[in-house]
Amino acid sequence: MTILERSESGAGELEFPPNFIWGAGTAAYQIEGGAYEDGRGESIWDRFCATPGKTLKGENGAVACDHYHRWREDIGLMQQLGLPAYRFSISWPRIVPAGWGQINSKGLDFYDRLVDGLLEAGITPYATLYHWDLPQALQDQGGWPNRQTAYAFAEYAQIVLKRLGDRVKGWFTHNEPWCVAFLGHQVGRHAPGLTEPKLAIAATHHLLLSHGLVVPLIRQLAPHSQASISLNLGVFEPARRGTLDEVAVERADCEQNRLFLDPLFKGRYPQELPLLNELYDQLVRPGDLEAMTAPLDFLGINYYYRSVLEANPASPTQSIQVKPAGTYTTMGWEVYPPGLYRLLTRLNRDYPSRYIITENGASTPDQIGVEGQVVDELRLQYIQEHLKQAARAIREGVKLEGYFVWSLLDNFEWAFGYERRFGIIYVDYATQNRIVKESGKWYSQLIRTHP
Repeated sequence: MTILERSESGAGELEFPPNFIWGAGTAAYQIEGGAYEDGRGESIWDRFCATPGKTLKGENGAVACDHYHRWREDIGLMQQLGLPAYRFSISWPRIVPAGWGQINSKGLDFYDRLVDGLLEAGITPYATLYHWDLPQALQDQGGWPNRQTAYAFAEYAQIVLKRLGDRVKGWFTHNEPWCVAFLGHQVGRHAPGLTEPKLAIAATHHLLLSHGLVVPLIRQLAPHSQASISLNLGVFEPARRGTLDEVAVERADCEQNRLFLDPLFKGRYPQELPLLNELYDQLVRPGDLEAMTAPLDFLGINYYYRSVLEANPASPTQSIQVKPAGTYTTMGWEVYPPGLYRLLTRLNRDYPSRYIITENGASTPDQIGVEGQVVDELRLQYIQEHLKQAARAIREGVKLEGYFVWSLLDNFEWAFGYERRFGIIYVDYATQNRIVKESGKWYSQLIRTHP
């Protein structure tokens, strides 16, 4: 079956409204490289990667996809794909190396050139202000568990908005704050690599507070832009109905979903988390929750897989994730497209808003074929089937307005180094050659037939 035939097959299931936003996304530390150039400061991911045992093979993002130098080539590839929109993140330590204070003009100049290049190519820029690369200087002062970091973030955001706010269509304050707080401060699998649950709760509050501080700045300094935040939201199911597994599901939903959704949409934290209740009076000051509810233009949704849980008999506060029979990506994540439909309809019911899918994609074991092509059948099917579920939700009244595939390029996949590939464009890291994969060709064709 050809790419065009794939696009036409099931066409009734892939109908989207006019002006639906099609795009692809990346993150600064994962693609830019240029880690020691033009005044960029050290980030927590630079320090984390330099710590033995933290990343696969000790790999880091010092060069990554060399996008810092190859951005024109990458924009050309976006044009080749026909991408109407591109979501990227801005490196805080490239703009304000110490987190506070002195501005690095060369860093701002880079993003100036990138945004202008996108616009000249007819591609609408969407920017994320924080995709995990906190300046190490701020981490040395306590990082996100320190309330002052929220104010530093607002100062940095103001600098960026003054420079780019007239040209960027949509602003995301944060990408996946749950990962920042919990993988970084409780699990220790992400930078800064801490394992203290209380710090995870403090980081959560200050991430949300910083979001609330920046949304009014977007309104003031970029009045023609849209304001949002991207959350990685879980879809949880019990391994057995009518058992304590259902309690485990409720707890997981509270910890990953409601902990962020309730403050943003309802101005309150969920009451079911004992540690949050214990720390509440230490963290929450008058006006904090009101700031967090600053109205969004839409909510960014990152979805990859569902989690099937069973109760942990050894711990009432922990659960065990089980793996039902099915298809899994190289991340070990189940391919479960109906979960996206379930998530969208649940949000529409409990947290009504407009929505954009800001990340959705699959890591697969891609290789260059004998004729120079990259056939990634699993990723192509993954994207296609998830888009069918997105279209299904739209037909049922969900105000879903866009889809950004993750990701544009293969890249540095955090603690997994360069082993896991998410891109619709293959990157040969030794040569920096790029090859559009079959999934990218299919996605391009879909976009061209759904203007």
